[in-house]
Parts: sequence; C-alpha cells; structure tokens
Amino acid sequence: MRAIMVLFYASFIIFIGLALIVFVVALSLGLIQPQDINNLLLSIHDSFYAKVIIVLSGILLMVISSSFAQLILNRFQREKTIAFATSSGEVTVALSAVEDLIRKLAGIIPEIKELRPDVIATKKGIVVDLRVTLKSEANIPELTSRLQDITRSKIQEVLGVEEAIVVRIHIAKIAAIEEKDRKRKEGDKEQASIPFSGYGSA
Repeated sequence: MRAIMVLFYASFIIFIGLALIVFVVALSLGLIQPQDINNLLLSIHDSFYAKVIIVLSGILLMVISSSFAQLILNRFQREKTIAFATSSGEVTVALSAVEDLIRKLAGIIPEIKELRPDVIATKKGIVVDLRVTLKSEANIPELTSRLQDITRSKIQEVLGVEEAIVVRIHIAKIAAIEEKDRKRKEGDKEQASIPFSGYGSA
C-alpha cells in the first residue's frame, strides 16, 4: 500500500512537471494561442460538471498529499524511538535518551576527548554512529574495539533488547596534547630523573 501511494504521488508530480514543460513549449512555438486558453476558461466557467470535476480532483489531491505526509511523519517518529513490549504493555524509549547514555561513556574512557553519538532504530536492529575525538596518545584499533563492546553492552544492559546492535565509529579528530599538559608531563619526567631530588641538604 505504501509503495503504491509513493508511486502514485511521484507519478503525479512528474506528470504535472511534464505538463508545464509541454505547455510552455507549445505556447512558445505558437501551437497554443492565448485565445485558446481564454476559450478553455470560458468553457469551464459555463460547465457545472467541469467545475465539479476540478473541485473533486483538488480534494483528492489534498487527501493523497495529507496521507503521504502523515506516512512520512509516522515513519520519522518511529525511527526516533525504540519500542519493546513488557508484561504490562508497550514501552518506548527516545533515541535521544540512548544518545545521552552513550555520551557519558566519554567520561569513563580516558582516551576519548569528545563523543557524539547518533542512534537510529531500524527493522533489523539498532545502529549507532559514533563521531569521536581522540587524544593523541590513544591506540586507535584497541580503543575502537573496546568502545564498540562497551557501547553494545551498555545498550543491551539498560534497554534489555535482543535486536542486533551495530556500532560504527568515525574518528573525526585526533587532538594534540595541550601545552600545559605537555609541560606537566615533561616536568614529571625531569623530576623523576633526578635521584633524591625531594631531600634537602642537612
């Protein structure tokens, strides 16, 4: 049914576009005269049945357009929530809440400087796209594997869903160590290299 509605709507829009193109070309080539347009409008004005047909066509087009828009909005709304059934009824969880949950993982993984999740619910399961900013000392293969496992486990633990969870990671940036952190680390190394530096002379 949905496919038929989409096909009908797309075909109608294409037909309108082609009709306008043909009309302009015919008018430019002189195949249609202004008087012909005037005669057509007069015939519609004088015909009750022509008016009824035009009004009904307009109402039908409005209904189809409204149904198509509602279909898109419903699908968009479903993609923004995760639904599962319990013994007491259906429960829906906003994907934004899941994204907030994942965003907190940046605080427990020190190699991550910034984490931006984007969660999508599909018929096959949950897809998580992570846009990550790493610190320069991070080991990317080990970190991304660990982040995928932690994200997948956290979602399964909190939501209790059995659907497949796909975690895709995009490393957007590898941040350099800030100057103050670099100086602190260098100072720590110099301090450690001086034996008995903490003792004063007697």
